[in-house]
Amino acid sequence: MIVGVGIDVVDVARFMETLERTPGLRTRVFTPAEACKPPASLAARFAAKEALAKALGAPGGMHWHDCEVRSDDDGRPWLEITGTVADQAARLGVQSMHLSLSHDAGIASAVVVLEG
Repeated sequence: MIVGVGIDVVDVARFMETLERTPGLRTRVFTPAEACKPPASLAARFAAKEALAKALGAPGGMHWHDCEVRSDDDGRPWLEITGTVADQAARLGVQSMHLSLSHDAGIASAVVVLEG
């Protein structure tokens, strides 16, 4: 059963300008492993975190670092959740999460599907 679906789209150049204007944003939003990624990958990871929040019903109080976008050996992305994000997922009965990332022509996007 589908518990939630979220999608987000990010303009890569605009996102990078925001990171440059607000230096603390990078460390507030991204884990150390994520923060060193190139611009398009950073924007896609931000989109993934936003898409996950939407799929979870966008409750307040969730922490950015409680969701990390990781990749397996083949490059396939997946979400590792802890703390506040894992708590909300448990409340909704989430059993599995699916993540798709894309970036092309200056746009990054992510789709998250949650199953219970």
